[in-house]
Amino acid sequence: MTAEHKAGAQPGKASSARRARAVVSPWAAPSAREQQREAKRNAVLTTAARMFNERGFHATSLDDIAASLNVTKPTLYYYVKNKDEILLACVNKGLRMTLDGIEASRQAGGNALDQLRACMQVYAEIVVQPFGMCLIRVGDEEVPEPSRTELRRMKSEIDLAFRRLVARGVQEGSIAPCDPKIMAFVIAGALSWIGRWYQPEGSYSAQQVIEQCLAALLGGVLTRASEPKRAARKSGRTPS
Repeated sequence: MTAEHKAGAQPGKASSARRARAVVSPWAAPSAREQQREAKRNAVLTTAARMFNERGFHATSLDDIAASLNVTKPTLYYYVKNKDEILLACVNKGLRMTLDGIEASRQAGGNALDQLRACMQVYAEIVVQPFGMCLIRVGDEEVPEPSRTELRRMKSEIDLAFRRLVARGVQEGSIAPCDPKIMAFVIAGALSWIGRWYQPEGSYSAQQVIEQCLAALLGGVLTRASEPKRAARKSGRTPS
């Protein structure tokens, strides 16, 4: 429920508030007929992702999405079948952004810890964006099967990507010995909370919060395996 409904605002005032928040719709552009269908579908998904995160999946209707785009609900049916399809598409966009960023970081080279650090940075930056927030919050909403199964499968790809990097780092010695599966959940979970709890009006910018979170994980949980060994050699002790 929106703040204006909670406050019992008059319908006329509520309509004005909605119009003030409405996004620029590609259907309203002079060259609307020449625009590609995919551009309009992306506008639907972007608007839906923002509204899902502001109001919740069940509290957002297709009418709300259509009104924000200044189109009719039947118009939306040309681009999407239903609201479940929209949620799946939004989560998939967040997933693709994350996996593409992880792959780019992996291709950049370096040891597993360096690549993991770059991948964590990518993921943290995505979870504060609308599609990324849909990805990390998907478990909060009740959606019917088989959509729920598909959403879980999609999200598990991120855990798997982190798990493989941690396992390789442990094997090569750039990451301290640990359970890669558990560590992947720790990393993904900690970074996801940035998207859940970060407030733009707070004292710190998103980048400052991200840097602090990465410093805590990399400096504590993911200590380089080689550092204790060097310290032990200097002191003449054998590491346990």
